[in-house]
Formats: sequence, C-alpha cells, structure tokens
Amino acid sequence: MSRNDLSSTSRTNWAALESMSEENIDYSDIPPLTDEFFERATLRIPAGQAHNLVQLDPDVKQWFQSQGEQYKTLINDVLRQYIENKKTQPQA
Repeated sequence: MSRNDLSSTSRTNWAALESMSEENIDYSDIPPLTDEFFERATLRIPAGQAHNLVQLDPDVKQWFQSQGEQYKTLINDVLRQYIENKKTQPQA
C-alpha cells in the first residue's frame, strides 16, 4: 500500500452502509465455500509480517499481556536485554 492510498478520500457512503441490515445484503453472486475450497486453501502471510512471527507458549503470552497494553514492547525489551547480557558473558 502506498502513501497515496492512505491519503485519498473515500467515496464510500459510510452512513448508508452502516444503516444497512444483514437482510439487505445480496449474497446470491457469492459461490458457496465447500470442503474442497478449505482443503485447497493456504495461508499466505505478507513477507513483511512473516519475519516477525514468534511462537509463544500460551502462559508466557498471558503473563506478558497481564503486564499492560505495551506487552509487545516489553517482550522486545526483555529479548534485547537477553542479547546484551549474552554479549558480555564469556563464550563457553
């Protein structure tokens, strides 16, 4: 997405869209999602995001989240401190 995409004005009539109910939306031209579709489907993560994926144990994530809204920053700070400590320790 370019900066121009973010700065352009939307021509969507948001008030009209928000006033619509589920019954007013025509889904007839959308094909049904079959079991075959889901069997063949693959998850694609943009490269910019994929390199930042880290698998955390649920209890570890819960503990960091319980520390406050900035838990992702806290995780990063803890990892950075670990790296710095490793740099100052003699190699075994």
